[in-house]
Amino acid sequence: MAGSIKELSIYRYERAKEELENAQALLDAGKFKLSLNRSYYAIFHAMRSINVLDEFDSSKHSGVIAHFNQYHVKNGHFPKDASKIIKNASEMREHADYEDFFVASKHDAEEQIQKAENFISMVNTYLKDNQIFT
Repeated sequence: MAGSIKELSIYRYERAKEELENAQALLDAGKFKLSLNRSYYAIFHAMRSINVLDEFDSSKHSGVIAHFNQYHVKNGHFPKDASKIIKNASEMREHADYEDFFVASKHDAEEQIQKAENFISMVNTYLKDNQIFT
């Protein structure tokens, strides 16, 4: 595996963790819709950290999600719950970002952060098991 692919995977994983921190800070500030958005992006960048190991990327979120589900959830690298976490986070972000009059609750934001933490933990385990982290 090329060093640059490994470095990019680690960079994207670190970005996922940063977005998770941003989600928590926004939750603490009472910005629940923005927190939902950042929780989704934490998951999104974590997926991209895995997909790059397949030398895959997409300019569309749907492409990133489809590849991850097809090659990593379907093949058993991640549990089926990972796919549910992704779907829920994506739907919540779309509501928060695009739906007029959508009201995000503190509970919604807290729940999404917890799910993003779980997802990032799964990604961390996968990266360690595949010797991406030394």
